[in-house]
Amino acid sequence: MNRELLMLVEAISREKNVERDVVFGAVEQALAQATKKLYEGEVDIRVAIDRDTGDYDTFRRWVVVPNDAGLQNPEAEELLMDAEERSPGIEVGEFIEEQIESLPIGRIGAMTAKQVILQKIRDAEREMLLNEFLSRGEKIFTGTVKRMDKGDIIVESGRVEGRLRRSEMIPKENLRNGDRVRAMIMEVDLTLRGAPILLSRSAPEFMIELFRNEVPEIEQGLLEIKSCARDPGSRAKIAVLSHDKRVDPIGTCVGVRGSRVNAVTNELAGERVDIVLWSEDPAQFVINALAPANVSSIVVDEEKHAMDVVVDEENLAIAIGRGGQNVRLASDLTGWKINIMDAAESAQKQAEETSFARKLFMEKLDVDEELADILVSEGFASLEEVAYVPLSEMLEIEAFDEETVTELRARAKDALLTMEIAQEESVSAVSQELRDLEGITPEIVAKLAAGGVLTRDDLADLAIDELTDLTGQSEEEAKALIMKAREHWFADGQE
Repeated sequence: MNRELLMLVEAISREKNVERDVVFGAVEQALAQATKKLYEGEVDIRVAIDRDTGDYDTFRRWVVVPNDAGLQNPEAEELLMDAEERSPGIEVGEFIEEQIESLPIGRIGAMTAKQVILQKIRDAEREMLLNEFLSRGEKIFTGTVKRMDKGDIIVESGRVEGRLRRSEMIPKENLRNGDRVRAMIMEVDLTLRGAPILLSRSAPEFMIELFRNEVPEIEQGLLEIKSCARDPGSRAKIAVLSHDKRVDPIGTCVGVRGSRVNAVTNELAGERVDIVLWSEDPAQFVINALAPANVSSIVVDEEKHAMDVVVDEENLAIAIGRGGQNVRLASDLTGWKINIMDAAESAQKQAEETSFARKLFMEKLDVDEELADILVSEGFASLEEVAYVPLSEMLEIEAFDEETVTELRARAKDALLTMEIAQEESVSAVSQELRDLEGITPEIVAKLAAGGVLTRDDLADLAIDELTDLTGQSEEEAKALIMKAREHWFADGQE
């Protein structure tokens, strides 16, 4: 029987082109499963076959668990203190084994053995094919639609399958069995049976890779795609940079008579692509990204990582785009929050900011309106700037002498100190329950305290826009924080 076992393993190994160890492992698993059926409960069985003689031994085993963990499954677990009596020096996670009578191969269910062996072989073949495919280093998966699986599309390339989830498809794209499909390989999940390669046709990386295939200059290092933003199936923007002054980045990506960009557009169901010149100057990059709209002026707020972009009436609709598409894509492309406004809105906002700064300086520095206006006109907008801008810069202001500058700086520092003490006092009034809430940082605590939000219920009562105004968070972050604050209401059965 042992000789027959070795011959069987050898024959299957050659026929299926898999390692002998894989086949031996499948037989061991089949024997272990058959042996388990002789016991009640969830026992753990291990079978070890000698690869040279075909002899095999069977062991029942118990995993060693910490003493304080207790036995969740006494049939297959043993506490550390009991295990140490039988095997001194054994550690948690190791096994106590006891040899038991081996089940003759002839007594195991033929179907069980066959199923286990064939499944092991299929898994090995699948892994071998997958490794061979991945070793090519391809980023785009090209294949045909094989079938639908719970809304996902299974794409086959040779004998390897990829999974294109509905959320990763291009909206309104209708793919049918037999259609040829190209998609970006996003990740490989070996826990997914059948189709472990996860694909995407909507990811920005897919467009970047398509351009890389169409534009040889990118592969040669003459051009670089710095970023990409997409509204899949509708419109996209890519930012390009030339590393060679002789190469026009936009014209090169467009191609002769639009051949290169049209090839990408056709692959992406007609998705229109704006090719934008990347700039290391964030303001210039944003101006480029908002094309085809013409920008009149731009104000950069480094602290909020935002820009106020002023356009004339004719360009307002173009800059915003249908449904806000153009400004949204430009924001995603550049990584900056972009506020589009016309000249009147800009003037109004500037007037409000000027009024706020004037009032701040008059109140906190105890100066008259004329002196406050001088500070505003020279570009000062906060007490910190007055207190800590280099002395030499302030002395360059014609209206100020050294005595005035010194006094203003001293008053600004005193005002900041007073405000800091007041802030600390207000922060100390914030409840510990609110401080301990997940997602709350010391900076947010200070802003909430300044707004009179002192308890968890105070936070839970806020509307999303109220919280964003207080903390400067995004709507998503504010919503998540408010929902976290409200969790205890539902836990207590309150409405």
